Amino acid sequence: PGNECILSGIMSVNGKKVLHMDRNPYYGGESSSITPLEELYKRFGISDSPPESMGRGRDWNVDLIPKFLMANGKNLSNMIVGVIILLKTCFWIRLLSFKSCQLVKMLLYTEVTRYLDFKVVEGSFVYKGGKIYKVPSTETEALASNLMGMFEKRRFRKFLVFVANFDENDPKTFEGVDPKLTTMGDVYKKFDLGQDVVDFTGHALALYRTDDYLEQPCLETINRIKLYSESLARYGKSPYLYPLYGLGELPQGFARLSAIYGGTYMLNKPVDEIVMEGGHVVGVKSEGEVARCKQLICDPSYIPDRVHKVGQVIRVICVLSHPIKNTNDANSCQIIIPQNQVNRKSDIYVCMISYAHNVAAQGKYIAIASTTVETSDPEAEIEPALELLEPIDQKFVAISDMYEPTDDGTESQIFASRSYDATTHFETTCNDIKDIYKRMTGSDFDFENMKRKQNDVFGEDEQ
Repeated sequence: PGNECILSGIMSVNGKKVLHMDRNPYYGGESSSITPLEELYKRFGISDSPPESMGRGRDWNVDLIPKFLMANGKNLSNMIVGVIILLKTCFWIRLLSFKSCQLVKMLLYTEVTRYLDFKVVEGSFVYKGGKIYKVPSTETEALASNLMGMFEKRRFRKFLVFVANFDENDPKTFEGVDPKLTTMGDVYKKFDLGQDVVDFTGHALALYRTDDYLEQPCLETINRIKLYSESLARYGKSPYLYPLYGLGELPQGFARLSAIYGGTYMLNKPVDEIVMEGGHVVGVKSEGEVARCKQLICDPSYIPDRVHKVGQVIRVICVLSHPIKNTNDANSCQIIIPQNQVNRKSDIYVCMISYAHNVAAQGKYIAIASTTVETSDPEAEIEPALELLEPIDQKFVAISDMYEPTDDGTESQIFASRSYDATTHFETTCNDIKDIYKRMTGSDFDFENMKRKQNDVFGEDEQ
């Protein structure tokens, strides 16, 4: 699956001997891209074949769990694509600096970048009062936005100027704010920002899933907003990118990386038993044979006795014949519905891609709405998002349990990933990948060491 593919690539480059077994006949596990379209209908138990209006089934690559990647970020997913796109032209590699993005240093030297192409997502929007608005993240956009009244615009502009100028190493930029003590809630009060502005700033710019951050020191939130603005400035329409042919290309890229460093990947390989001795994993049994190992990485479905349920997610895949209204006819976009706007405890997300990304037939769009389940009627919870998408040609509804490991794996040496959440970005997924790496190795990722090992295989990089 996705997280495991990424970790297998990283561990292979790190000198580990890796065997990657997947019970599925395709890459990516639950985060795979389904093709042809007939397979999606079959997966969701829809007996009818896709109508002729859907075009050729082979033209479709539908992600079961879609997530956008931020073009310039400090987390793994946020940086994968920046590297991939930048590698297309050496000019841009030289022109742009990624000093803060340490994982980019590693990815610049991996073969993953040779296998993927990405496109910029055309817009990022936020929901307010039943309508959607473009997320303003610059002073110019703030003044032009219909999301706020005139006086609110001025206050928000001052806030954005403060964030843009903020430097945690220069107290002159603090303006009376202590980045390690002042809460983000107090920063909002300092600039007299209203609840609606607080909602879209925290959830659509800083990408928080709940309002817990309001009581935390403000430094992390300020850096998140700066990251969003810098990413937007780099790519223009939005800070997000999405792979051509769907997210299923991502785990395949890392599987190829693992193979370059001697890793072995086996699809359609059942896991019959995890072999333990003295409380430690020593192997995996499959079809009568045992593959010996010292450590094991897997998703929760392989070890139900070592994970516990922490909630549910509802995802609704919607096939459309039109762009979403009020998005300037964008071929792709993200919409975040902040929790307070619909009286919920968690946000609702919409991720829309289309034929422009080679994931649908010509003239067709795929919108996926998702949220954390809070009641006994999940489909009613997701309705505010579906109303934005009407008319809908076909819906595919999935309600999935979310699991987390019951221990950190250091004793058993079995390291389970967490289930994918409802968000349409990779923030939490990347945190999980980095956390597993640290628990397995006892240290943070050594980027310069990765670069040296890559050079040992392919020679010194010309850059």
